[in-house]
Amino acid sequence: MTPQLEIFIRALSRFLGWAYMLCWSGSFYPQPITNWRRKSTVGLSIDLSTINPLGFVCYAIYTSAFLYSPVIRSQYAARHPASIEPTVRFNDFAFAAHAVVMCIIMYSQFWPFIWGFHVSRFQRVSWLMAGIFWGCVLSPLVVIVAVLAQSPDGGYDPSTWAWIDVIYSFSYVKLLITIVKYMPQVALNYKRQSTVGWNIGTILLDMAGGVLSMLQLVLDSSLQSDWSGITGNPVKLLLGNVTIFFDAIFCIQHYVLYRDTPDLKRTSGPSEQSPLLDGQDDTVGDRV
Repeated sequence: MTPQLEIFIRALSRFLGWAYMLCWSGSFYPQPITNWRRKSTVGLSIDLSTINPLGFVCYAIYTSAFLYSPVIRSQYAARHPASIEPTVRFNDFAFAAHAVVMCIIMYSQFWPFIWGFHVSRFQRVSWLMAGIFWGCVLSPLVVIVAVLAQSPDGGYDPSTWAWIDVIYSFSYVKLLITIVKYMPQVALNYKRQSTVGWNIGTILLDMAGGVLSMLQLVLDSSLQSDWSGITGNPVKLLLGNVTIFFDAIFCIQHYVLYRDTPDLKRTSGPSEQSPLLDGQDDTVGDRV
């Protein structure tokens, strides 16, 4: 690779990194703004909003460790000797930290005493999602116990159980949460036969971010002439693919399956709305 080409690829990688960060970071704004305008969280899955902050806390821990921990970086180098450095970038951490804040704000919108929004009495966290939440909290603790129990030097030898495995466990928790968090929203849209209250702008920015993230990961690995840089950053690889997959489903729901569903909150009078607001069919009730 010529020096000029290497400089170009590095510059392009930095551009893609910040571009995907801006897209993914921007995707957190349309939904809470929609909730604020409608004064309602109906149409948004509370399961998604509950588990999302935990996922991004894990991702922030993962990215910060690979960026700033000498122990983790040295263990990564020992396990991936052909790589110059981890393919985690500062923009990954900046995105994760921003996402934590925005997810907490969006979750808080389900608390009427904070925002005064209409929250249906059927918007409760499911037992399944609660179980997944606490399982995700406990999983890294289990790995920490395994490292302390199995490592001969307290987790510093990268050839056995090591602290890098604990950090990887946070990334796998984030990946699991990303896989499961979208499912309740897909199911809710299907149940309601509507995407009203679920802002498609979030999805379009999310999809753009996923594509740009994947491109940056491929460029970084090609620059190092080591494709293990992709498998060495599994969370970024799989997050991009999972994001694109579910975003495609949401686009089909919004633009094809339920595109003609009206927002009754904007078209109906009070007398037509009131019987529906807390009806058992919250799908219809919160098109209002």
